[in-house]
Amino acid sequence: MKYLRQLMIILIPYLIGTVLQLIFNLPIPGSVIGLILLFLALQIGIIKVEMIEELCEFLLSNMSFFFIPAGVGLMTAFGVLKGKWIPFIIIVIISTCLVWIVTAFVVKILRSGRKYE
Repeated sequence: MKYLRQLMIILIPYLIGTVLQLIFNLPIPGSVIGLILLFLALQIGIIKVEMIEELCEFLLSNMSFFFIPAGVGLMTAFGVLKGKWIPFIIIVIISTCLVWIVTAFVVKILRSGRKYE
């Protein structure tokens, strides 16, 4: 029952974001709006980290399962990728490096703003 409550706390902002996107016909996906709402609720203190911590840890520890549909989708698109492997691999390598660099800078900025004991 505890996990169900935590899941509902996470899914309610998603639902609100999706409804807002549909009502106002926004160009941003409802799931992104929901994530922003969840972030704001966590920052303001409406939702405490302890309220969703256990479910989030479970989801993070099993995150690899969420990539299975993308991998299967890629396997079914082999015909589309035929003859385009080199550009595809270059794009994957460049985008991965960019994500690493941006993540490193964000972590550096966030850590410099906090005092660790």
